[in-house]
Amino acid sequence: MESIKSHSEEISGVNRDFTLFSWVKQQGLNPIAIKHAEGIYLYDFDDKKYLDFSSQLMNVNIGHGNQRITEAVMRQMQEVSYVYPGMATEARGKLGKKLAEITPGNLSKSLFTLGGADAIENAIKIARIYTGRSKIITQYRSYHGSTYGAMSAGGDPRKHAMDAQASPNFIHVENPYFYRCPWNTATFEECGEMALKQLERIVQFENPKSIAAFLFEGESGTSGCIKYPPFYWQGLRKLADQYGILLIDDEVMSGFGRTGRWFGINHHEVTPDIMCVAKGLTSGYLPLGAAIVSDSIAAYFDENPLAAGLTYSAHATCCAAALENLAILEEEKMIENAASIGQYIERQMKLLQEKHPSLGDFRNTGLLGCIELVRDRKTKEPLVPWNATAGDSGPSNRIAAMIRAEGMFTFVRWNYIFIAPPLCITKDQMDEGLEIIAKALSIADEYYR
Repeated sequence: MESIKSHSEEISGVNRDFTLFSWVKQQGLNPIAIKHAEGIYLYDFDDKKYLDFSSQLMNVNIGHGNQRITEAVMRQMQEVSYVYPGMATEARGKLGKKLAEITPGNLSKSLFTLGGADAIENAIKIARIYTGRSKIITQYRSYHGSTYGAMSAGGDPRKHAMDAQASPNFIHVENPYFYRCPWNTATFEECGEMALKQLERIVQFENPKSIAAFLFEGESGTSGCIKYPPFYWQGLRKLADQYGILLIDDEVMSGFGRTGRWFGINHHEVTPDIMCVAKGLTSGYLPLGAAIVSDSIAAYFDENPLAAGLTYSAHATCCAAALENLAILEEEKMIENAASIGQYIERQMKLLQEKHPSLGDFRNTGLLGCIELVRDRKTKEPLVPWNATAGDSGPSNRIAAMIRAEGMFTFVRWNYIFIAPPLCITKDQMDEGLEIIAKALSIADEYYR
């Protein structure tokens, strides 16, 4: 007798049969079928509730279902939905002006894109045109997007499937990853000093006059929320200025309140030459990104053509959504809430660390956090290896399955559990999530030596 499928199972089946899913093998998938969402919660077609503990892809900063965005989009579409990028709209101009106001220093003009990866692609293009140089230096433990250039720029191992055909002229350096410091340093600060020294050596080896830009995340994201020493970004700025290299700040994940300030780089009091944004710019309600450039770079293109742009660049409806989203972040004080709840998480994690030996490290800025799981705190042996194969991923698969069964959505990757909920989360809701995290840690504890 054929079993009766639930509505969620039917929806998932149609999706599996007729669409491809990102980053995974297609056989055996069982995606959550979402019907609606509100605040920090998602609901499937069988009315099961899931706490969204990673803001989907760390982008739904204001939370789900905010009808202010719906109304702003409707108002814009009643006037004009789309015009080609060579035309001006009120929403486009207002958004560019707002971004110039909230970004640091002399960042003054925005080239609007469809998302983070193409913001990175265009930032790289602009840097190469402006400097007349070709090489870009990035970190091994970094992720900048999945388009060809952005994937080549990042160090994420998922790029290895096309590594032989990667875009050229990307150079990688070590992160100041103190928990697993490649130089076995004794202090956080010393690890940062060694990372900057290595970067300068690479610059000299590669010929400084061939390097167009440094490309770094404002705050580390899916590579493990690796914390920067307090002087690290200032050291990057100093090296960039010394060798005439541009500084590109990837704020795609860490921007728009995620870290408890407008941008991750605000914690370091540095102004980059180009800032890339997306995700929290619209909180995922519509696709939009931007490469925001300094006044000197903007002035260069007064007399030189800007060979960049897409059919949907500066889409009027998306710009309207972004403007309302930024207003919500400010008026509802979500950035301040991210800072406050972030401090609360850090206190609670110290308590969990006392109870669960597998919790090796927790790194967090505002509401961009990551638990690192280990089998032994002394040796720091990871619960599963970095870039683990399917055969090595048993423990993390168990943890991910339990988290889903308990009614939570978040990312479990290798030996990492990410904590990055919407910025509207309350302490009570955070406690709800941390109860599930504690159960996940109990599973990890079973593998502790």
